Amino acid sequence: MEVEIGRGKTARRAYGFDDLAIVPSRRTRDPRDVNISWTFDFRGTPFTLPLPILASAMDGVVDPAYAVTMGKLGGLAVLNLEGIQTRYEDAATQLDLIASFDNEEATPRMQELYKQPVKPELITQRIKEIKDGGVLAAASLTPQNCERYIEAALAGGLDMLIIQGTVVSAEHVSSYDQPLDLNAFIEKLPIPAIVGGCCSYSGALHLMRTGAVGVLVGVGPGHACTSRRVLGIGVPQGTAIADAAAARMRHLDETGTYCHVIADGGMRTGGDLAKAIAVGADAIMIGSPLASASEAPGRGYHWGMATFHPDLPRGTRVRAGVKGTLEEILLGPAHQNDGTLNLLGGLRTSMATCGYENLKTFQKAEVMVAPSLQTEGKVLQNAQGVGMGR
Repeated sequence: MEVEIGRGKTARRAYGFDDLAIVPSRRTRDPRDVNISWTFDFRGTPFTLPLPILASAMDGVVDPAYAVTMGKLGGLAVLNLEGIQTRYEDAATQLDLIASFDNEEATPRMQELYKQPVKPELITQRIKEIKDGGVLAAASLTPQNCERYIEAALAGGLDMLIIQGTVVSAEHVSSYDQPLDLNAFIEKLPIPAIVGGCCSYSGALHLMRTGAVGVLVGVGPGHACTSRRVLGIGVPQGTAIADAAAARMRHLDETGTYCHVIADGGMRTGGDLAKAIAVGADAIMIGSPLASASEAPGRGYHWGMATFHPDLPRGTRVRAGVKGTLEEILLGPAHQNDGTLNLLGGLRTSMATCGYENLKTFQKAEVMVAPSLQTEGKVLQNAQGVGMGR
């Protein structure tokens, strides 16, 4: 539905997770019968993750040890190959420094730390550390650095590459540099690639046509991201995911290939994860909820990949705190009632309550626009700052 902004401009109305509600169907199901695993195919080889969740490639979220822990729990953690872990041999010292900065000095001090160049030998070493833990190794590179560092990453045994930026397009135009040819690069890659972010039907469709196994959907929804204010761009996640899901169906009709939609950012609770799947996502990527794990390298802090940009920072360091172990955050048990622990238990129970047996069928759930969902009957919780009022 379009609304008139003025005589010369109309716009579509868009919806975020807080605007939406999942409607239970005529059937309920035992949560133990619900399958939340995520499977994708790469050149005839199936990959299956017991949990449909990826940890964002952010320095406050993922280091090699964290990636091993998450892999053993059934998820997939993505290492930032242009971050602290690959710029410094003694990454722990730099992370201690970042945690010590006060709010006013955090951004300029981090800009200084990130001036240290990326070392290809550290890329290889960090990926080997993940592989030595016996789990899949996934890592992220920006498009402009893919060709520069991919060989070092493959030398370490990389299993999956995430080509990631605030916005990644299949048609980057520059009169100054030779842009990465995503189609040619992905075609030559011996491992699966996921590409993003995007937030529109056309953007998602063109990324799907590059041959990626999945696209990241989300521009600016992350808790540490400031792109929506600095650049004025983005689409609320409910609408962005649903549009990408429509692009997925067109791509499937055109090619016979199913390209996965990965909701990236803006989710905090198990209910948010459930809504992301219900509007069309195949899997979830989150950062700040996982930065609050006791195993996270950020010392209770979280910051995005553009926080330390030398000319135009588009993120901030936020305090995530420590809520529990990674296992408690993903799988419980929960000691709080606000949905921020046992995220996958929340997803599983939502699917069971609505009667769906797996992620694909859950994408067919009825969804309503329900702006009062978060506040209806919750006056006391909101007034007292407990439960849903937190």
